[in-house]
Amino acid sequence: MSVPLAEKMRPKRLDDVVGQRDLLEQGKPLRRIIDSGKIPNMIFYGPSGVGKTTVARIIADNTNMIMYRLNGTSASTADIKQVISGAQTLDGYSGVLLYLDEIQYLNKKQQQSLLECIEDGSVTLISSTTENPYFYVYNAIISRSTVFEFKAVEPEDIEPAIRRAFSYLADELGLKLRLESGVCEHIARGCGGDVRKSINTVELCALSADNDGEMLTVTMQAAESLTQRSNMRYDRDGDSHYDILSALHKSIRGSDPDAAIHYAARLIEAGDIVSLSRRLLCIASEDVGLAYPQAVTIVKSCVDSAMQLGLPEARLPLAEAVVLLATAPKSNSAYLAMDAALADLKQHGTADFPRHLQNVHLDGENAKVKGQHYKYPHDFPNHWVAQQYLPDEIKDKTYYSYGENKNEQSAKAYWDKIKDKK
Repeated sequence: MSVPLAEKMRPKRLDDVVGQRDLLEQGKPLRRIIDSGKIPNMIFYGPSGVGKTTVARIIADNTNMIMYRLNGTSASTADIKQVISGAQTLDGYSGVLLYLDEIQYLNKKQQQSLLECIEDGSVTLISSTTENPYFYVYNAIISRSTVFEFKAVEPEDIEPAIRRAFSYLADELGLKLRLESGVCEHIARGCGGDVRKSINTVELCALSADNDGEMLTVTMQAAESLTQRSNMRYDRDGDSHYDILSALHKSIRGSDPDAAIHYAARLIEAGDIVSLSRRLLCIASEDVGLAYPQAVTIVKSCVDSAMQLGLPEARLPLAEAVVLLATAPKSNSAYLAMDAALADLKQHGTADFPRHLQNVHLDGENAKVKGQHYKYPHDFPNHWVAQQYLPDEIKDKTYYSYGENKNEQSAKAYWDKIKDKK
């Protein structure tokens, strides 16, 4: 079986890991924990190919604990139980370390089965995930673990690794190496911070390179072609789609339809129409809001159509929703009002209702005020009458301020006239 080049070159020491200086340099938090020899339960998360698995393996290989390796894509409940039972044997006296890759693929019940053993320390868990653990990992696991975020590796950090990979292959083949100018830089920039993908691209370039029996020549044309293909799926992998969703949201909020369509296209290319649809529904209320309240209904119709159609046709109603939201007038007045009210509740708690707003009930003998005295607005001109609605403690509080858009200003003018505000 042919071993991939990235696996052959996988670092065996922390100092050889590419990137992640904020975690692994001397004196940094994760490096100090590893060097202490006292390994806690840890979760590594970040994009593919940035060193999560490599660091976990290095930690595991340098402990005196019995080690088990499982992958969430294939591990069964029986596999997990076998690890737990191993901690109860004589072999597990020095401790058991479970390295669990792609933990997000375990279901909730499987994750729960680990709780007792990592709680009592009989098993130390090191897990890795490409997905945000706060969304995909059971909360009780997170509360018992230390989470470390691995970032995409910068091109300048990847480039030396690419040069080493080319040299490694040339030596393995017994050939001299000639790289056209810019090859390593292009691969480093084009693989989206994924070291493994960069090394795999090196292997593809070498396999397709000109080979005259003495010299291995890698051209810029080959690098451009193979890097592009290697990079096609990058945004579909791991946690990076949260960055795309953020970029989409901010582009629509900034009323840039071109940028919004670009990021929406990346999600559609990845086949992630569910995340795109949910974010569009959120934007309709959060950022367009009362400036164009019909946007919620239109976007919901577009989303429903997309879900019924499926890809590739789903792109059509979703494109309509994206452009509509990006070009619509914007208002976050309702959003701000709700957040202000929620903040007040957290700070002051829930105050008593005004007497006249309570559900009608019998007055007791000790009631200071008899009767409800509620004024029914529809009995008054313009269906409005002045009365207190907020609790006494915050009766003068203002949460909602009319936005500057035409729709809200029209409503403001109407109510200013009815309420006789000058």
